[in-house]
Amino acid sequence: MRKKLLTAALAAAMTAALLTGCGKTDETTTAEATTEATTEATTEADVTEAPTEEVTEEVTESQEEYDQAEADKVAKMIDEIYVQYRTDQTDAQCDAARIAWNNLTDAQKELVSGEEADPDYFGRDTGDASKDNPLNADGISDNEILVVSFGTSFNDSRAEDIGGIEKKITEAFPDWSVRRAFTAQIIINHVQARDGEIIDNVEQALQRAVDNGVKNLVVQPTHLMHGAEYDELVETLKTYEDKFESVKISEPLLGEVGENAEAINADKEAVAKAITAEAVKDSSYDSLEAAEADGVAYVFMGHGTSHTAKVTYSQMQTQMQTLGYKNVFIGTVEGEPEETACENVINAVADAGYKKVILRPLMVVAGDHANNDMADPEDEESWFSMFTASGKFDSVETQISGLGRIEAVEQLYVDHLKEVMQ
Repeated sequence: MRKKLLTAALAAAMTAALLTGCGKTDETTTAEATTEATTEATTEADVTEAPTEEVTEEVTESQEEYDQAEADKVAKMIDEIYVQYRTDQTDAQCDAARIAWNNLTDAQKELVSGEEADPDYFGRDTGDASKDNPLNADGISDNEILVVSFGTSFNDSRAEDIGGIEKKITEAFPDWSVRRAFTAQIIINHVQARDGEIIDNVEQALQRAVDNGVKNLVVQPTHLMHGAEYDELVETLKTYEDKFESVKISEPLLGEVGENAEAINADKEAVAKAITAEAVKDSSYDSLEAAEADGVAYVFMGHGTSHTAKVTYSQMQTQMQTLGYKNVFIGTVEGEPEETACENVINAVADAGYKKVILRPLMVVAGDHANNDMADPEDEESWFSMFTASGKFDSVETQISGLGRIEAVEQLYVDHLKEVMQ
């Protein structure tokens, strides 16, 4: 364009020169004509080129807006299934969310953000889901053991911790059909949407038992205590009592709650010994005494609860003291009871003179709380970060391992089942 305009300008200048002659005045006129034509050509050329950057910016802005819009659609889908209830649309919503996520570009996936949604909902690698058995098959015999857990979306932990308990029960009761149910619909939806693995909630599992003609049903909760989850489970079972010849529910891991912080029992003692021995072994000490001599304190982090059963955590601390485990401390994520809040545990450990800390979950599964609330070094509110930031310790380490993979804990669930069956 610039070359054509310049040629036209020169032609115009030559024509003007021929018309006016060769005098000074003519030279001035010619020069003016040439300058005017060149200026016009330059201006017109500049006008032609200028929009190029503007168009590029518009295209970039348009792409960013499109990417964000696509990410927002997926975020909305995640938020819609991040709920503690199931509807007739849940299966379709989970499938649609997975498909929509898979259709995003890598850049778009990083933009996913909602009330509950983030890139980790689909993008975090938690292990191979195919290694887990959801135990949701039909063909149930007259006798069924239904293992009820809160659940976890961490595939490895689900297979090893919850799966470990289920396998131990299956081996101990070969004449009974063992099935699974989760109480957390949020987790069920997460696993289904991300991995396509379908896990029954309690109502689905109970209806499956009814449809399969189960006569004798025994429910084994993997919960730690008689808390809110256990209470809800009991209430749900009451609505199905008339559908079976017999319905029994076994004790949770730590048994009866007790009246106060000093109340302990055989279950709490067995668990205290099992988890401490496992923590000592995993930290490569020959004994708890050897770890204590090296200035090491073990801190077991539980979930915590506002339920009256929160006294159970205080009882576990009492149990540790009764066993003479001076360098073992109990804490809770939720900070209830108050003395088990992180800052209080930090002070207790420091006041006792220990300079090395090993954090480990007091939870059946090493899932979200263990990996994030306890061990995440990038989260300033994680226990690892807070213990480190306190400046009171020479070292802080974590052991990410659920109770469900400890053989002695698995056996305790089996013992509870034997008791209730008798």
